[in-house]
Amino acid sequence: MRVGTVTGPVWATKKIAGLTGQILLRVSADGKDFIAADLVGAGQGERVILTFGGAARLDRPQVPVDAAIIGILDETEARPWTK
Repeated sequence: MRVGTVTGPVWATKKIAGLTGQILLRVSADGKDFIAADLVGAGQGERVILTFGGAARLDRPQVPVDAAIIGILDETEARPWTK
């Protein structure tokens, strides 16, 4: 998983049937841009949690994507790991 920021929507008038109705957003993370399926209703400028590969399809296996937004971050805090 990665943390990213939604930079805007993506429109595709011609796409495979599995993507019909799926909202796609452009997300910037780690200095790269990704196109991700929005599974949570994220908006432009929001910080989000991204997942990739098979994990991106767990909630909706019929949607053929490699990146998905699975959460909107309220805040993050750096803490040292303790065991």
